[in-house]
Amino acid sequence: MARTRPVRGATLNATSTRFNLLQTEADGDWLDQRGDLDEAPVPLRTTVTVERPKTIISRNASPDIPFDRSINPYRGCEHGCIYCFARPSHAFHDLSPGLDFESRLFAKPDAAALLREELRRPGYEVRPMALGTNTDPYQPIEREWRITRGVLEVMAGTGHPVTITTKSDRVVRDLDLLAPMAARGLAAVCVSITSLDARIAATLEPRAPTPERRLAAVRRLSEAGVPVYVSIAPVIPAITDHELEHLVEQAAAAGATRVFFIPVRLPWEVAPLFRAWLDEHFPDRAGKVMATIQSLRGGRDNDPGFVTRMQGSGPWADLMRTRFAIAVRRHGLNRERITLRCDLFRPPAGPQGELFG
Repeated sequence: MARTRPVRGATLNATSTRFNLLQTEADGDWLDQRGDLDEAPVPLRTTVTVERPKTIISRNASPDIPFDRSINPYRGCEHGCIYCFARPSHAFHDLSPGLDFESRLFAKPDAAALLREELRRPGYEVRPMALGTNTDPYQPIEREWRITRGVLEVMAGTGHPVTITTKSDRVVRDLDLLAPMAARGLAAVCVSITSLDARIAATLEPRAPTPERRLAAVRRLSEAGVPVYVSIAPVIPAITDHELEHLVEQAAAAGATRVFFIPVRLPWEVAPLFRAWLDEHFPDRAGKVMATIQSLRGGRDNDPGFVTRMQGSGPWADLMRTRFAIAVRRHGLNRERITLRCDLFRPPAGPQGELFG
């Protein structure tokens, strides 16, 4: 399966050196003559490879993450967000965290069946399941593959609580599942909105829906009774940080009840990709952006420490937190926590029960 679209996020496609992978680069002399020898290069196409994992629930014990289990129906993400912290995961597949991450995708069509098996295991303890923690569960290929919907159908049928994080208004397609689940205290959605400037969003997140469509999704979810967060993540100094108050205002106007922000993180191979993106799209301020990021991250491109990686440190971080707190109070957000119910869960029937039920 392959589809063609015009815009990508990363400007590089180098493989990682962390796992001793061979690196390749195009021959510059040949490229100089390519126009004389051949037609224009074939546009980069999105390909999807089927992955058959043995389990689908991932576990974590990170002290700064509010969930201990998650499901990622896909690897890689066609949205192409240049800052995505999940990009380095493609290196495990001998693929580049750059263009490969956003064009060579993996889908897990057995996700719903695997989930049923894991939920029916004796001793399973219920906690909210997080969708969209590594790559977006509603990225464009979900339109055809519908793996996320299959997972939600299992959650709805078993009364299992679920949280969803996405940049896509495609989430409202599944309101027929999410609204009844929310009415039972089983579902909440977090919509990520990084910028309200369509031009900035188009370079930061080239294949994600526009900010207007995401705000419209917040409104539709809220009107349907689904609790909605808005994630302002990441905040990028000298590019999107001036929008912080306006983003909080628009989130409140659209019906969100809670909002949070995270300063930009640049782990592993994300840092050189981000630097190249700055040089391409914001050469006039690239130095200022990186200097401010380093001031937020203890003099480095990235701070991997628990808690501080999500908050940043130093005067810039303090200023952003103060601005954010004032805006949240002004618009009446974050007054109550959204708590999902875990007492309604009933394990799925076994194979015989499904056959004769």
